[in-house]
Amino acid sequence: MEFYPVSEAKITRAITREFYRWFEDYIVSDVIIVGAGPSGLIAALDLCRAGTKTLVIESNNYLGGGFWIGGYFMNTLTFRQPAQEILTELNIPHKRVEEGLYTADGPSACSKLIAAACDAGAKVLNMTKFDDVVLRNRRVEGAVINWTPVSALPRAITCVDPVALESKVVIDATGHDAVVCRSLAKRGYLEISDFGAMDVQTSEDLIVEKTGEVFPGLVACGMSISTLFGVPRMGPTFGGMLFSGRKAAVVAMDIIAREKEPVMV
Repeated sequence: MEFYPVSEAKITRAITREFYRWFEDYIVSDVIIVGAGPSGLIAALDLCRAGTKTLVIESNNYLGGGFWIGGYFMNTLTFRQPAQEILTELNIPHKRVEEGLYTADGPSACSKLIAAACDAGAKVLNMTKFDDVVLRNRRVEGAVINWTPVSALPRAITCVDPVALESKVVIDATGHDAVVCRSLAKRGYLEISDFGAMDVQTSEDLIVEKTGEVFPGLVACGMSISTLFGVPRMGPTFGGMLFSGRKAAVVAMDIIAREKEPVMV
């Protein structure tokens, strides 16, 4: 076997050309999802399947959040019924370990969810940190971003201005950090309760129930809901996160549809 001769310059040109081509197209999106954990990824999957132009922002160099590693670095994930329905839909191998409780392999489940979202059309900016919201007329209309490594620079040389992306809806899927919600809370637009002690039985239902538009143009889902509303934490079980992300996609599409409706006079 012999690889085709291609120069280093051509490889670099291919990377930069393709990246900036699609990046320029996604400076304006329908939905920006901040956080590529399980709730953010399944929201991206459903949005893209519905034809919604969706950009995912992730501060790490990898996607999936805790979906890769489960609890205590033991990469077996747990799901309570009816979350196995989503696992079946995504062709994620899983097994019933007792009544109403299922397990799946973390790397397998996570890689299949990532692939499904990307195959559906979601675009991803990883190693990219959320810096702030674009806020116009008391409505969230985008996200301000910067490269994640900028945060590690010495304070004396951190004058690296971010850039802004516009969208019709922003989804906070950043987990317990709830960074998008916190950006509004520090300006007095939202109140944050911080998450409660662990109570799986209560948490998963409440996470899904409270998923929704928490400020005009901003939808919260997954464990950001726990932090925002003081809902108990759920630990390493992931059904609530999947269903919360799925609900967030529906809410985002409803917001977009609502904005398109003609104003009656």
